[in-house]
Amino acid sequence: MAGLFDKQVEDYLDARPNYPLQWYSMLAALTPHHALAWDVGTGNGQAALGVAEHYEQVIATDISEAQLKRAIPHSRVKYLHTPLSLPEEEVVKLIGGECSVDLITVAQAVHWFDLSTFYPLVNRLLKKPGGVIAVWTYKGPTVSPAVDSLTQRFYFTTLPFWNERAQNAVDGYKTLPFPFESVGLGMGSEGHPVSLDMEKKLSFEGFLRMLRSWSAVATAKDKGVHLLSEEVVKEFETAWGGREVIASVTYKGFMLAGKVKL
Repeated sequence: MAGLFDKQVEDYLDARPNYPLQWYSMLAALTPHHALAWDVGTGNGQAALGVAEHYEQVIATDISEAQLKRAIPHSRVKYLHTPLSLPEEEVVKLIGGECSVDLITVAQAVHWFDLSTFYPLVNRLLKKPGGVIAVWTYKGPTVSPAVDSLTQRFYFTTLPFWNERAQNAVDGYKTLPFPFESVGLGMGSEGHPVSLDMEKKLSFEGFLRMLRSWSAVATAKDKGVHLLSEEVVKEFETAWGGREVIASVTYKGFMLAGKVKL
């Protein structure tokens, strides 16, 4: 899925929710050691920065150079470009070697991965015992009955343009293969993701940026179909209550966490 988000990178960075700090504390409590973490599909490093508050070093990787150019610097985060052509052995070496990683995180990205190659990497890199992988996605936001109804209608217009891999995210990772042993503590397991809420203050322009950041909207635009037309935007603006309104919205997150089966 290289380059999928490159064209709407600015919208993606500005519009998405912030992951709650307690998520990272919760994950850090699952690993006995806090030397090394790997944030995969890091984008601008949003999740990597949260993980870095609990781990001595975070290796943050992405296949998109456009995303990494906008990554936020941090003294404990090392950003690396890992193109799909990079051999597995080279990836293992770059991250830290076999059985070296305490925590692997993937925020809003694992559904795009080739899991047949990614999960073996996870099995090689995680410490055994003690290493944990956590992946999460989200839906939303929920705004108001009027806006939510329009968003649902708009979503239906995007269906022909979604990549089939996005379905796992639409399902809240209920259908995502996740062949790892449960860590318990209500942290979700294969077929049973834990649900987590994210509250955010959102402007109307921020809401539009969120819609534009959908990969299906960008794909449609590339094919000459402008789903977010002036007419659609006007409908949303009316339901929102005006461009100047700042709304309290809720994104629904879904997380799975596990450890290597021994």
